[in-house]
Amino acid sequence: MSPINEFIQQSTRQVRPILSLNNQEARQRVIVLYKTWYRQIPQTVHDYDIPKTVQQCRAKLREEFLRHRDVTDVRVIDMLIFKGHMDLKETVNRWKQKSHLMRYWKESQEPKPTDFLTKFYQGHE
Repeated sequence: MSPINEFIQQSTRQVRPILSLNNQEARQRVIVLYKTWYRQIPQTVHDYDIPKTVQQCRAKLREEFLRHRDVTDVRVIDMLIFKGHMDLKETVNRWKQKSHLMRYWKESQEPKPTDFLTKFYQGHE
């Protein structure tokens, strides 16, 4: 075996999966998590008395899942699934407060002003 091939074998290592062995298994876990959240939303809206409808919450759920649709690493997907289950457990057990759930609808921050007068009026440097 050539020295280059030996170096490549030594430098690459097998990484143990966290939960899923392949992308298909990770995909199934994501679908199960999504369905569990989807079924829990009506009860959550009722329990926390948030000023959002079930449809709005389900749309936000879909948006949050679609935000990570480009992730392909199985280990990263497994970590996101783990965090999703943890978040669901905290919500179901009422370990969260209403403000924690409303944080998902937090508007993005306004961009900082670029021209001098706007900075001056708003007190920016």
